[in-house]
Amino acid sequence: MIFVALLIIFPLGWTVYLSLTDAEGSVRAAKEFVGISNFIEVLTDTDRFWPATGRTFAFTAVVLIFEVVLGMATALLLWRPFRGEKWVRVAILLPLVATPVAVGMMWRLIFDPNIGLANTVIGWFGIPPQPWLAGQATALPTTMFIDIWQWTPMVVLILLAGLTSLSDEPQEAALIDGANAWQRFRHITLPLLMPTVIVAILLRGIDALKTFDILYATKGKGGGSFHEVETLNVYAYGLSFDYNDYGISSTVLIIFFLIIVGSMWALTARRKDAA
Repeated sequence: MIFVALLIIFPLGWTVYLSLTDAEGSVRAAKEFVGISNFIEVLTDTDRFWPATGRTFAFTAVVLIFEVVLGMATALLLWRPFRGEKWVRVAILLPLVATPVAVGMMWRLIFDPNIGLANTVIGWFGIPPQPWLAGQATALPTTMFIDIWQWTPMVVLILLAGLTSLSDEPQEAALIDGANAWQRFRHITLPLLMPTVIVAILLRGIDALKTFDILYATKGKGGGSFHEVETLNVYAYGLSFDYNDYGISSTVLIIFFLIIVGSMWALTARRKDAA
């Protein structure tokens, strides 16, 4: 536990220290203590920081809603035994096998506006070619789709584990009383499964907030030429490794860390209430 604590405390403490200095060029270069001026500069930055914050929350909210809804629907379909269920489960879990960078590169080829398969397929239905990742308005929704495609199976696994642990007696009693499928789900299954749903939201929500690899693999530096998919993670990475502005970058990371901790606390409190 001491070893793990040191692995967390030292990097966090060093980042806090850098956030209070004007460190740039090199972390070993001479630096001056500037107090909270970096935080004031970041929090008043309406060109990059706040738009990146908005994209971060928009990305997280959209993918989380779709992944939980689709994950719940799929888990309910897989809940009861059926012929070939093992093969279906394997097929559903395949997106989790690949690394996010490989997934990003694969979908980047599929959504290529000139040679990509996506425009070829929609062309069969008379739909004109779309810019997908190349468009300012379509890039962020497209990356959301990629994240949903890869990580919905994780939600399915969590919810399916919760469903299989539920007792059959409440379902059987409701069935005898004449409750239909929707009524059984709404009044029995969902309330009993709510602690597991909160766990799925907690795990995927925190992970979605920190999404970096898919965005960087599909759009590169700065989240695109017009920063169309630049989230806080991508923004902080660019400040550190593209501009070597370690003081501002550390400030962004500390603010981002506080956002993540606050979100985790809120979801954990909601889980206790649900339990």
